[in-house]
Amino acid sequence: MARMTEEEAWALDDEVTRNPPNVVGKQGGFFTERTRLREGGDRMVILDQFSAGYIKSAAEAEHKTPAEIIGELVRKELQTAV
Repeated sequence: MARMTEEEAWALDDEVTRNPPNVVGKQGGFFTERTRLREGGDRMVILDQFSAGYIKSAAEAEHKTPAEIIGELVRKELQTAV
């Protein structure tokens, strides 16, 4: 594999600095996840098999995402608690 000259390396550095890569919508690593959690982002929740099956079935039957089903369940629970 050919190595870059110093001039080529500086030219590449300038190009990437002027046009940073677009990473929107891509999953990040450990530090990205930590930042999202601090900003109130999504959290992974571990469910028992029964609950996971119910949410998956309800989501498929209602053509919604599991997050939408969970949100509806939480809102319904809050309404009955008041």
